[in-house]
Amino acid sequence: MEAQYFELICDDPPYSVVLTAMGVRRVDVLQALRRLTGLSLWRSKELTLHLPVVIFGDVAREAADAAVAVLQAAGADAEGREGPPRRPGAQREPTA
Repeated sequence: MEAQYFELICDDPPYSVVLTAMGVRRVDVLQALRRLTGLSLWRSKELTLHLPVVIFGDVAREAADAAVAVLQAAGADAEGREGPPRRPGAQREPTA
């Protein structure tokens, strides 16, 4: 069966969540990162060695703002960045 590609067209541009600095409370930030991403402690720590790093890409603004709030509450410097608008007809994810 062929994989079919589709994209929902909406007015909202995609957002990315970028972790720019760990802050003083490193353990709290690692725990927040684990809760948000589902990564192990080791993978979360490895991810933070290459700052700034994109934690989530192509998410809705509400999801990006919520993730940024969780990271900032844990003591990290994080921001939501608006990505480029998606082109109509661009291939995204295959359907089963």
